[in-house]
Amino acid sequence: METSNPMRRPSDLRKERPHGKRTGRRDAERSWPLKWPEEFASSQKDRQALLVLLSLPSLTARRLLEMAEHLPTACACLAAIRDGAEGSEGDGERARKLTADEVAARLEAIGGRLVAVHDSEYPTSLLDLYDPPPGVFVRGRRLDPEAVAVAVVGARSCSPSGREVSTAIGRALGEAGACVVSGGARGIDAAAHRGALDADGRTVCVLGSGLDVVYPPRHENLLSEIAERGTLLTEYGPGIPAEPFRFPARNRLVAALARATVVVEGAAGSGSMITVNHALELGRDVFAVPGSVSAALAAVPLELIRDGATPIRGPDDLLADLGLVSAPSMLEMNPDGAPEISSKFSDAERRVWHALKATSAPDQLAPATGMPLSRVVAALTSLELNGMVRAIGGRYERRRSRTSLNAADAVLEVGHRLT
Repeated sequence: METSNPMRRPSDLRKERPHGKRTGRRDAERSWPLKWPEEFASSQKDRQALLVLLSLPSLTARRLLEMAEHLPTACACLAAIRDGAEGSEGDGERARKLTADEVAARLEAIGGRLVAVHDSEYPTSLLDLYDPPPGVFVRGRRLDPEAVAVAVVGARSCSPSGREVSTAIGRALGEAGACVVSGGARGIDAAAHRGALDADGRTVCVLGSGLDVVYPPRHENLLSEIAERGTLLTEYGPGIPAEPFRFPARNRLVAALARATVVVEGAAGSGSMITVNHALELGRDVFAVPGSVSAALAAVPLELIRDGATPIRGPDDLLADLGLVSAPSMLEMNPDGAPEISSKFSDAERRVWHALKATSAPDQLAPATGMPLSRVVAALTSLELNGMVRAIGGRYERRRSRTSLNAADAVLEVGHRLT
């Protein structure tokens, strides 16, 4: 019986292409990759021209890269578009109306900045792409091209347990000094960003719109916090709206920025597969958190594992596989020398942990903590996924030491309890 093929690397893909060329593109006869000329944005005038070029909604990075083969500066490319020799009619019309000063003013109003290709802050990992952007707009902390970055992606309509797993992974990566990369979407993305922020770690949110466009609107507070404590990044100029076709393009940046991609939940047809496919083509590692074979949201992770992705049982597996330093203990010592739960946990989680002095059922903990049962269950779920407590026949007890979290088992158990 035939078995599924293992996940392929770029070297495997190139062997399948005639003469090492990428197929399925309009320019299939052109070798891949092209490179941005060193002088493309080297002068101040070229940087100003790049501000306008990145604000043309229908001009793709690949099309501009092809133009740069014979027009090696941003000024030359912009002049050709304004003259109608290059680009679409719509690009030309907007390029003739828009000025660099207008774009710069909108960037300054929100505290954003341009990071052009070949700048020291430009992530060199983006140059691995078939269509690397000639520059990105950034708001927040300075990008560190040398930092270990891990993408965490998954379902928007995730389960409560999936959200907890994603938060735990984001927190562990942040504590280990890695940067968490995701797309700021609801569900798994937002949970991963939140976990990194809770650990005072680094996180990069890649947008599918301009820096001044809040999308999704419900994440205004989260995006503002990332702008203050992490980094917002986009290849789109200010004012460019979040449109459906921009998110697949956004996903390629998520994959390229990261050393590895972790998938937490995803139903069949999930957009997470776009990020995974880019990651594979770039030679990045892919990890997946398994779930119940009967759960719709486990479809993508289980498919990836079947095709060769590395299954992880939780944060500790991921840190070990990436060779990162293990996260510090979630326990601290109080002045009396007794163990104390880390202050990184929420007030509800700390109250439940303190009340859990003996093996107890959730309904026993509710009166002891003064919290409703639903809030106690949510806190126990988070503590369990972080390896602080374990469930035994419907009751909970503290773990004696922080051990590896078996997220596959936790997802199954938590899912059964929630349903």
